[in-house]
Amino acid sequence: MTSNSASIAPSLRDRFLLFLAEGFGLGRIPAAPGTFGSLAGLGLGWWLWSWQATAMTRIVLWLAMFLVGIPLCQRASVLRGKKDPGSVVWDEITAFPLIMSVSQDSWLSLLATFALFRLFDIVKPWPVKPFERLPGGLGIMADDQIAGLYAMGCLLFLQRCGL
Repeated sequence: MTSNSASIAPSLRDRFLLFLAEGFGLGRIPAAPGTFGSLAGLGLGWWLWSWQATAMTRIVLWLAMFLVGIPLCQRASVLRGKKDPGSVVWDEITAFPLIMSVSQDSWLSLLATFALFRLFDIVKPWPVKPFERLPGGLGIMADDQIAGLYAMGCLLFLQRCGL
């Protein structure tokens, strides 16, 4: 047996962790995996909306997903051999309960949540980009959550304007 860990097939546990980190396979779609991961987050948001989850429930779910996501994304990055593999979309999915804690329960709000998050996740205005440089899974998770905070701020502004 060789000492090179790259030649060893991933364990069942590692395959399961990758399945989660890669958004149940959505992150493996070759084009725009972050967008497909965000669609999974939007689905989670829609489920929370249809369940009529409170803002506190959404925040608690976000916190749990964030804390789980740090080691999950760290392990996925090791398994994929990249600092922040594009296929890892748990970070995009996780942002949605946070954003949805301030969104209104309407289809327009769901659409605005998705569009605003994708905008800030792609453009990465300051300080989103520097958060990517945090170590390991924390860096993978943090920038998307900051992009989510930008989306939250825009949603709150739009709501104040009556839109």
